[in-house]
Amino acid sequence: MRLTLRTAEDTHEFGLRLAAVLRAGDLVILTGPLGAGKTALTQGIGAGLGVEGRITSPTFVIARSHRAGGAGVPLVHVDAYRLETLDELDDLDLDTDVDAAVTVVEWGAGLAERLAESHLEIAIDRRADEVREAVLHARGGDWAARLASLGLPVGAAA
Repeated sequence: MRLTLRTAEDTHEFGLRLAAVLRAGDLVILTGPLGAGKTALTQGIGAGLGVEGRITSPTFVIARSHRAGGAGVPLVHVDAYRLETLDELDDLDLDTDVDAAVTVVEWGAGLAERLAESHLEIAIDRRADEVREAVLHARGGDWAARLASLGLPVGAAA
């Protein structure tokens, strides 16, 4: 599924919509260059889940946990940019949180996939005109059905 996200607000709104199909134990891996909208998307997910606390990039702390709010599902937000090995990811002790939370990992491709049997990968690219293109890849489980339930046609603006 490919989405066109024309503004940062569109990216946030897509995160809100995506949160409606997320549940405890879900892993979402975000890829894309600096400024592509990975954190804006995570902020939308957090708002949709109703988690507590302000969602900011976890670049300097590696991982932030946000307590459950209205939807009853906490959010673990990880920035794997500085992590180079699976051992470093293991050192974060995320395995204890992933079953009870939605886990979003920025820069996680190639490392974070092993945190869950299935996951959603979202590749975001920023075009020269500042429009974002998001490509969603369902990796196992029932992700394809959940994404289809969002009712977003291919090439749609979120």
